[in-house]
Amino acid sequence: MTVWDELVGQDRVAAQLTAAARDADAYVTAIDAGQEPRLAGSSMTHAWLFTGPPGSGRATAARAFAAALQCLSPDRALGGAPGCGFCDGCHTSLIGTHADVEVIRTDLLTIGVKETRELVRRAQLSPAGGRWQVIVMEDADRLTEGAGNVLLKAVEEPAPRTVWLLCAPSTEDVLPTIRSRCRTLSLRTPPVAAVADVLMRRDGVDPEVAQAAARATQGHIDRARRLATDERARARRAAVLRIPERVTDIGGALRAAQELVDAAAEDAKQLAEERDDKETEELRAALGAAEGKRLPRGTAGVMKDLEDRQKRRATRTQRDALDLALTELTGFYRDVLARQLGSAVALAGGESAAAVERVAAASAPERTLRRMEAILECRTALDRNVSPLLAVEAMAVALR
Repeated sequence: MTVWDELVGQDRVAAQLTAAARDADAYVTAIDAGQEPRLAGSSMTHAWLFTGPPGSGRATAARAFAAALQCLSPDRALGGAPGCGFCDGCHTSLIGTHADVEVIRTDLLTIGVKETRELVRRAQLSPAGGRWQVIVMEDADRLTEGAGNVLLKAVEEPAPRTVWLLCAPSTEDVLPTIRSRCRTLSLRTPPVAAVADVLMRRDGVDPEVAQAAARATQGHIDRARRLATDERARARRAAVLRIPERVTDIGGALRAAQELVDAAAEDAKQLAEERDDKETEELRAALGAAEGKRLPRGTAGVMKDLEDRQKRRATRTQRDALDLALTELTGFYRDVLARQLGSAVALAGGESAAAVERVAAASAPERTLRRMEAILECRTALDRNVSPLLAVEAMAVALR
């Protein structure tokens, strides 16, 4: 099993990255042999930008490429492609313990200047033991403008054996000055059949459940896996898909909005509680505070910083849960519109087929499009820090 096997439905991208990994391997091999290395004209470069819709596997592709750059397989000397998946370089890169592979993912709404400066400092170092110093930034679209300007210089003039792998939904989500200095790889939404095959082969999911989850998420790999393996996720999805038939009047719309926001908050709380408690106890232990005892003098500020970070992370988690629900609603009305226009495309939510038919028969395509626009406006409002309840209530009333 090579590192590229995780790239579901991305054969073109895998081929490009394999070629780049070969050239990168030849570059380092030439240095180790005391020869003059050359990257000019090769498939390899020092800065990459992975773009694609949610669920396409941007971060997976970046991590696979990072592993291939660190590959130590002896088959390389015989013409084999880097990225065997079994050697120490590949294995440690994929599980996150390689000393020269730094993976940056944030639970917060933004990546600030302070964190970015630390990454830039690290990027100037030579590899500690691997073949390349690789920095994978999974949420490059969350860089603040100031952080982006800090990153620009490092991307523009990287150290000889440093590689930046940035991930973002689209090229428009990063500063023009940064994307102009990166080689862009665009990933597509994986086919439903390919996602279902991965769920069956890798996660042991029942074929019927795998097909339903892949179809419901329209090729989003992580969401499909969660839907196929988590009963609570399926229950939340079913509740969301009942909303279109519940918002028949103002009262029903407001109740549905409140329930949706409460469910997102509860979901965020469940995800955060265990992690927050663990982080707090680890920090208290590091500060020398015994269990049940007061913090040492002068350390209260450190604990306050952790609490603030946890609050910001909870905010993002709640918004992510709401965004997922809005995505499910959009899929429902997409099915409604397809039926109204006589399209034969497969339903994303097969379990809601009867509701789709009823809503489609009771309204016109123009009304369905206005409802989809209301969902989009709600997502935009949430991005602008509008109160979640107000944004969702306005959307629910528009869905009547």
